[in-house]
Amino acid sequence: MSFNFLDPIQQEQLTQTTRRHFLKNCTTGLGAMFLATQGLRPNAFGAAMPEHDPANPLNELPTPLPGKAKHVIYLHMVGAPSQLELFDYKPELEKYDGKDCPSVFLEGKRFAFIQGVPKMLGPQYPFKQHGDSGTWVSDRFPHFQKVVDDVCFVKTLQTDQFNHGPAQLMVHTGDARMGHPSIGSWVTWGMGTENADLPGYIVLLSGGRPPRAGKALWSSGFLPSVYQGVQCRSQGEPVLNVSNPAGVNRSLRRKTLDAMAKLNSKAYQEFGDPETMTRIAQYEMAFRMQMAAPEAMDLSQEPESVMKLYGAEPGKESFANNCILARRLVERGVRYIQLFDWGWDSHGAGQNEALNGGFKDKCRQVDQPMTALLQDLKSRGLLDETLVVWSGEFGRTSMRENRGGGEMRFVGRDHNPNVFTGWMAGGGVKPGMSYGQTDEMGYMAAENPVHLRDLHATMLRLMGFDPKKLSYPFQGLDQRLIGVKPARVVEEIMA
Repeated sequence: MSFNFLDPIQQEQLTQTTRRHFLKNCTTGLGAMFLATQGLRPNAFGAAMPEHDPANPLNELPTPLPGKAKHVIYLHMVGAPSQLELFDYKPELEKYDGKDCPSVFLEGKRFAFIQGVPKMLGPQYPFKQHGDSGTWVSDRFPHFQKVVDDVCFVKTLQTDQFNHGPAQLMVHTGDARMGHPSIGSWVTWGMGTENADLPGYIVLLSGGRPPRAGKALWSSGFLPSVYQGVQCRSQGEPVLNVSNPAGVNRSLRRKTLDAMAKLNSKAYQEFGDPETMTRIAQYEMAFRMQMAAPEAMDLSQEPESVMKLYGAEPGKESFANNCILARRLVERGVRYIQLFDWGWDSHGAGQNEALNGGFKDKCRQVDQPMTALLQDLKSRGLLDETLVVWSGEFGRTSMRENRGGGEMRFVGRDHNPNVFTGWMAGGGVKPGMSYGQTDEMGYMAAENPVHLRDLHATMLRLMGFDPKKLSYPFQGLDQRLIGVKPARVVEEIMA
């Protein structure tokens, strides 16, 4: 038996003959035809257009419907605050406080922790009506009580998930599985950004920990990665690793990027991989952000009166600081700003998770800043074009949590996907109204249920999109934020 050995040059040539080389150069030419199609992407409404222009990576696509919201600020209270202690006043529930939970609330239901027969739990804080709208708000939000006439409450939000990670994914991607684009990615893909020096989608964290589902909540999923959220910080360097390393000045960095762009452009021409263009765009964005991001995130530019309004302290990681940054980013044309505030899980397993403990601290931390955000946006004429959304990932049960048949040491409630309260303001939403009603115990929707798919559809419509037409081809299906199940725009809350 004889062997034909290749010389080193031939071996290297075979090594460089990749699958893409083969598809491009095969005799039929079908591979080249296929790769050519990958350099095009359909826009939000079906027409084909060229892949990203590196000089304009977030090329704006026209919205076919009138929409008032040009920007979105989403305030997510990570861990799911109890609606029964904040916005959904249930005096009837007070009468059942301490009594065994009726079996109808338990039969056929799934809980994260409750076992056996728990006790009913009445509201832990007093409620009063506020504003011309007469909106019920508990005493946990004394500042927010002043702006209820600017807010639309949705009291019957529903989700399919009762565990934190999947539920958080449902809120921000419309699917409990990882790998789907977040709302911010859909919005920036569809609308682009107004500021080429900053990302169109920025994420800010507070509370000391990231959400359970992590960066998947601001992922671009199957959309081009240029549309993923960029995490920034209110403490320290605004964006990690965006500064030049020691010994590299801006001029040298520019020359390096130019050389890399030429190499990547050649690779794109050779292989047609659209992610190559995304890589160029992201390098260029990082270069521009070296100048724009520090200025945008510099709270020392804010007057003392504004800092006092929000209760903010420069140099710290806090929800208050992030609320000011959200307003500054809207002023600079950022399309979608996502705030995550961790620490709202209230099972009663410990003092920090108790409705009569850590819950009170979280309310104090967000009450003044979120109120100031609405007041500040309104005073600057920005609220009409900025949609502000507030929610957790699900609600809380009307019964007290128990584990192993025994009550928790501290007062707490279990997860309730059947109903929770969120609110929206600005951006084309009717102010001073409440939509949907829960039953007498605040446990289920009694009228006008609003699934998260409905919330997503409504948000997209407020930004000028038809939620059924905003789609992207992936795995043989025109994928949508609202998925394939029924979803409706809640027109009743639109101004």
